[in-house]
Amino acid sequence: MTDQRSAAAKRYRRWYKTARWQRMREAQLSAHPLCAYCLEREVVTAADTVDHVKPHRGDEALMWDEDNLQSLCSSCHSSRGQREDLGQRVIAFGPDGWPL
Repeated sequence: MTDQRSAAAKRYRRWYKTARWQRMREAQLSAHPLCAYCLEREVVTAADTVDHVKPHRGDEALMWDEDNLQSLCSSCHSSRGQREDLGQRVIAFGPDGWPL
């Protein structure tokens, strides 16, 4: 299987392997240990992934902006988070079953 990413994407993907990112990731998970999306539904789930609220797509300012981070569980990150990154509409539901 070949890597389908652009050269620019390959460059900024390296940022996730830096010590700087690892420190930011650990600080985010320490400060916000629960999944933000699950909490919207009043479900308590430990977060294990740090996601950019607004996808950075190579923009260094967004990549390293601590206010642009959220803690998610891997399930939410791989479903809702990825759909949002692709620009797809996501309807979230509250604990009462009504759309948020």
